[in-house]
Amino acid sequence: MFDIALYEPEIAPNTGNIIRLSANCGANLHLIEPLGFDLEEKKVRRAGLDYHDLTRVTRHKNYQAFLDYLATRGSYRIFACTTKTTGHHVDAQFQAGDVLLFGPETRGLPADLIESLPMKQRIRIPMMPEARSLNLSNAVAIIAFEAWRQMGFTGAQ
Repeated sequence: MFDIALYEPEIAPNTGNIIRLSANCGANLHLIEPLGFDLEEKKVRRAGLDYHDLTRVTRHKNYQAFLDYLATRGSYRIFACTTKTTGHHVDAQFQAGDVLLFGPETRGLPADLIESLPMKQRIRIPMMPEARSLNLSNAVAIIAFEAWRQMGFTGAQ
């Protein structure tokens, strides 16, 4: 399967929605601190409903701790999901073990983090030229389901 990682997420309901999404597509969810909210916040629980028990959520103290964790798992690729690139998400060739990395709602992933990844691992969702971005939980859903589709919807009924 694949992993979804949220770099310093800021908005509780978005993270709650992504918890629910992760449960429904079988993805592991990683939250990279600092978080802009408390995970016990009512808004996170309401959006995630009873899906917390169905999702593997791991918190990491910072990005380096996240990378250290990934190194213990063996082979992986990180895809920076950002508006600051030209490659589209449907052109990526996803595989098991891939990580879909999303930035905070108000500022996205830092430029140095994006630039640390190969161009083919920097992806975006096509949008109209005057649009700035999509809601984080919507963007995660679009890219996660494309990755899962490419993997044959492994584990789905």
